[in-house]
Amino acid sequence: MGDGARDSVAEPDGSDAEADVSIEDAEASVEADIAALSRERDDLREMAQRVQADFENYRKRMLREQTEKIERANQALLEELLPVLDSFDLAVAGLADADQNVRKGVELVQTELLGVLAKGGLERIDVLGKPFDPHEHEAVAQEDGDGEPVVFDVLRSGYRLKGRVLRPATVRVTRAEQ
Repeated sequence: MGDGARDSVAEPDGSDAEADVSIEDAEASVEADIAALSRERDDLREMAQRVQADFENYRKRMLREQTEKIERANQALLEELLPVLDSFDLAVAGLADADQNVRKGVELVQTELLGVLAKGGLERIDVLGKPFDPHEHEAVAQEDGDGEPVVFDVLRSGYRLKGRVLRPATVRVTRAEQ
């Protein structure tokens, strides 16, 4: 029929103009449809990317919330175990005159318990002889002096959980001479 690019049908009067117009209209319509489909594809791709990003953000938020929930539960459990640790401290102190085997047994159990809790992020605050820090120490008694307050007696151990004070140490302080 034609050269392959356009087919034209001859009109009875010999004019191909009307056929050329209808082919050009069809080509323009096809190009408009292609452009519309391309826009729709791009819109759907953007929407899919937004949905994927939203889902990824949701997944990260849920993971963070679950981790925080587990950490709060661990903290609550550790707070309930602090009196047990205090009891071990008192037991070890009270066993000064007891049989060495009994004392060693209690110390071994205390050490093992502290080791397990340390794996969970719990650490005892080392305070004896250190300058008084109101963030880590709770002073219940103070001896007079002229210097900076220093911890000289620990009445109850303090603990940190993953670097944050879980319970401040209950201490007595003295003012060190300068």
